[in-house]
Amino acid sequence: MRRQLFLVVAAALGAWVGYANPWAQFPLAVLALPAGLAALGLDAESPWIAFKRAWVAGTLAALGCLYWVYWPVQRYGGVHWLMALPLPVLLSMVMAVYFGLFGMVAQVAGKRLPPLQALPCLGLAWTLMELAMATLLSGFPWLTLSAAFVRWPIATQLAAYIGGHGLSGMLALIAAGAMMARRSRSCAVVALATALLVCGLGWLRIRSYSESTPPRTVAIIQGNIDQGLKWNPAYQQRTVAKYISLSRSVLAGNPELIVWPETSMPFYFQDNTPLRTPVLDFLHATNASLVLGSPAYEANPTGPPTLFNRVYLLTGSDSTPRWYDKEHLVPFGEYMPFADWLPLQKLVNGVGDFAPGRNEAKFIAGDFVLGTLICYEAIFAGLAQNRVTQGANLLVNTSNDAWFGETSAPLQHLQLAALRAIEQGRWMVRGTNTGISAFIDPLGRIRLAGPQFVDVAAVGQVHLRTESTVFHRLYWALIAAAGLLAALFACLVIRSNRHSLARSS
Repeated sequence: MRRQLFLVVAAALGAWVGYANPWAQFPLAVLALPAGLAALGLDAESPWIAFKRAWVAGTLAALGCLYWVYWPVQRYGGVHWLMALPLPVLLSMVMAVYFGLFGMVAQVAGKRLPPLQALPCLGLAWTLMELAMATLLSGFPWLTLSAAFVRWPIATQLAAYIGGHGLSGMLALIAAGAMMARRSRSCAVVALATALLVCGLGWLRIRSYSESTPPRTVAIIQGNIDQGLKWNPAYQQRTVAKYISLSRSVLAGNPELIVWPETSMPFYFQDNTPLRTPVLDFLHATNASLVLGSPAYEANPTGPPTLFNRVYLLTGSDSTPRWYDKEHLVPFGEYMPFADWLPLQKLVNGVGDFAPGRNEAKFIAGDFVLGTLICYEAIFAGLAQNRVTQGANLLVNTSNDAWFGETSAPLQHLQLAALRAIEQGRWMVRGTNTGISAFIDPLGRIRLAGPQFVDVAAVGQVHLRTESTVFHRLYWALIAAAGLLAALFACLVIRSNRHSLARSS
């Protein structure tokens, strides 16, 4: 019992310290999470006991990383703090189901397969677990293991070949192999060899990194608008004036593109109103293109209008704006899932319930082909994959992390976005309302990051890239290979179980 308690605490503490947080992050500590969950599974007498123990550890681990869910619900959702407190607990309990299933896989594989077969099974199980997190029930791949290592670029470059989730599986294999070293010396050798492969390939990719295109100048504007005032009609004019003033301050750097955050314009920009006029006047006086966020609507003759979370691309030479409407919406924040059955209101304020976007038009401004990801769309590998498939040579992530205050969420969001840059081999420009705005290179290195909750008007250089990473070219093949390997290991387990039954009879 003492060992199980130690493993639960170790897994939870490893997640708390290993994932990004405002206090002290040590990425290597996060490996205690898969190691602890695997050990709990291997020690368990049955798959159900393994699930329960790993679920408890996973709940505590997720709670220490997702506690920030309380903040927007209580502060901006109008929910009493006693009602808001259970929400991150409930979310963590749901997320921990995946960790419980991983513990169950560890129990079954450990009992029915030799250690050298069980070890890769655990690595593959972690990858499949993260893919399930990213897909089921709208998807929420926030606890991607490899994102914790963005601070150490040498450890994340394999994502350009097998993706962030594939890299997470390799890291889980390393952790499980180290934990199984006492049972099998061969597992320790495999874990060490895998660690050397991850770091060695990372070192080679960083060392060989170069750019073949000239630098292009981009500006990011962080307006630092108080979320409590943002949708106040009396404050709209000041918001517009502030963004224009900050943008004028960067014109001396001759930016070709200026990026404003998600919903930076808290009104319907599509309407020809006095609020829109100063923005267009500013744009016509510059040589830059402008990306800005604003809610939008589509008239519906038989009912209320359909609302969208929209990003516009405006150029001074083209009076016709192009736009992208957010595809992957935040449940309970931008829409209410199961609205006919759940007696709840939206948990954040704003203009209403959004609909997923239907516009896949390219964002082209001169040589720039922008792949736009709004807010937490940057945590989904498939969306960035789609943007590059459509021809994007630069990723742009507009967001509004003001909802989360000075919690772990903005830091974790930034590191997850950096994985997309590595996977797709693209520069990413990240513009947010209160931080963390940043320039991220194709190695996932955060070249410039503005502090939170201050005004930021920063100019940086990016490169427009058209070459594809291995991960991008083999995206669907890698997913299919993961499924085939899972089926292979399932067959090995079934075969081993049959042999055991035959010997016992």
